Amino acid sequence: MDFAVGARSCWTICAGGRKRVGMKGLFRKRKPASPAGPRQNQWKGSRTGEGMSRQAEAKRARALAKRIAFMRWSGVIVGVVLIGWAIVIGMQQSGPFFRQLLEIKQVTVDGVRHLDRQEVIELVNLKSGTPLHHIVTSAIKERVESHPWIKEATVERVPFHELRISVRERTPAAVIRTGSENVLSDTEGHVLGRLAQKDDVSLPMVTGIDLKKFLRGDEEVRQAVVSGIELTKLMGQVYGGRLQVNAANPADLVASVRGVQFHFGEGVIGDQWERFQQVKPVVKTLSFDGYGDGVNDVDLRYENRIVVRERG
Repeated sequence: MDFAVGARSCWTICAGGRKRVGMKGLFRKRKPASPAGPRQNQWKGSRTGEGMSRQAEAKRARALAKRIAFMRWSGVIVGVVLIGWAIVIGMQQSGPFFRQLLEIKQVTVDGVRHLDRQEVIELVNLKSGTPLHHIVTSAIKERVESHPWIKEATVERVPFHELRISVRERTPAAVIRTGSENVLSDTEGHVLGRLAQKDDVSLPMVTGIDLKKFLRGDEEVRQAVVSGIELTKLMGQVYGGRLQVNAANPADLVASVRGVQFHFGEGVIGDQWERFQQVKPVVKTLSFDGYGDGVNDVDLRYENRIVVRERG
């Protein structure tokens, strides 16, 4: 076999024939040929079929989780309904037993002095056989406190058969006289009851009041009564005997004790009375003998002076 090598090119003789190559081609390193064999798929991304399969599996898993949660909650709801139904049936069956077990058999009333115990029980209006747990204490309290003599009431349920009522009565503070009729009042001006023509000489007396307005709860009249009672309490600490106050004019309350009259204005009654106590030693002619001898009229309605007069 002959080779011919020229300056610019050369020929390569192969089995298929001759092929002309350049000089550079002779010295270039050839890449190794891939081994012969069947063609392989070289796609490196996720396949479309596999992605759809995973999505379907996730969807089925979510649906299964929802069904399980629904079944759990359905079980809880059914269980609660069954328990509630069992409680209702149990209460219906055991109702007579509990009613007998908690039936009120004793009503205790504490704190009554002027009232009778039975009056308070009648206010409760308790029916026979009433169980203790059926009692609404706030409603009983309101009924008891509706009585004019009762200022405050406390209602307690004492297991297993006792209802206990503790009351605080109002204290009579004065007799309110209008004409021939007398009524009792406490220090807050609440009407406690009628005395008709009877009287209670142990209590001070307030006159000059419109009885109809007082019984209706007129606020102005009530305040006049309260001022009159306050005045009797102040003067009663110094002078004995029964005090009387005419409260017809709130700007001129007239208090009488043992033949001497005191006039009080609309200011603070306590301040006016204190002013008189300071000058009392100077007024030597003031007599409380009840016969009208000497000075028997004291006017305290003025701010900076006290006027004493002799009524003859």
